[in-house]
Amino acid sequence: MRLDRFIESRLAYSAQTVRSLFARRLVRLNGETVVDGRGSISEFCRVEVEDNLLQARQPVYLMLHKPRGCVSATCDAKNKTVLDFINLPEKDQLHLAGRLDFNTTGLLLLTNDGRWSRKLTLPQQKIPKRYWVQTQDIITDDYVKKFSEGFYFRFENITTQPAELEIISPTTAHLTIYEGRYHQIKRMFGFYNNEVINLHRLSMGGIVLDEKLNAGEFRILTATEVAAI
Repeated sequence: MRLDRFIESRLAYSAQTVRSLFARRLVRLNGETVVDGRGSISEFCRVEVEDNLLQARQPVYLMLHKPRGCVSATCDAKNKTVLDFINLPEKDQLHLAGRLDFNTTGLLLLTNDGRWSRKLTLPQQKIPKRYWVQTQDIITDDYVKKFSEGFYFRFENITTQPAELEIISPTTAHLTIYEGRYHQIKRMFGFYNNEVINLHRLSMGGIVLDEKLNAGEFRILTATEVAAI
């Protein structure tokens, strides 16, 4: 939004009154006096008019080690949500940058920065998401080729992007996908009628789940981690 229009909307001033504020050097943007209100501001710019602080939001980025049995949502009438594990005063301003199913565990990212979260979630960004998967039945070598080719999902009429499957043991594997279709991993293994019994997200892009975090614990991302997206 333009700075002058932001001030108009927040203070219910006319455009002429706002122009007067700039002319009288009464507007500060990020601590600096500005005389032109036509420039754009972000949701995290500090805006002061005379002695009124109109906006001073700080960006927040954090990782949560999501436990089983909670929903990836900010509110739910029946179930515990991931926000119930966050004890920050500004937690109600957070949203999820990618979801996990009810019983899927591992890395979950939350933020109040919409631009940053879109980088993580837009399919065209092709951010790699790495999982540890445990299945009911044996994972055979022919899975690897099929996962690299993609699976046709009839309901959406799409073929999944190539995925990388690395077999660890007869019933466990590391899987990297570059999209986030509905129940995608379970449906991919479902092609072989092989049930996924445990699913754990290890990383998203350059952000790796902190091994020091127990299930249900969170921490603020480092500047390096934020910049990795």
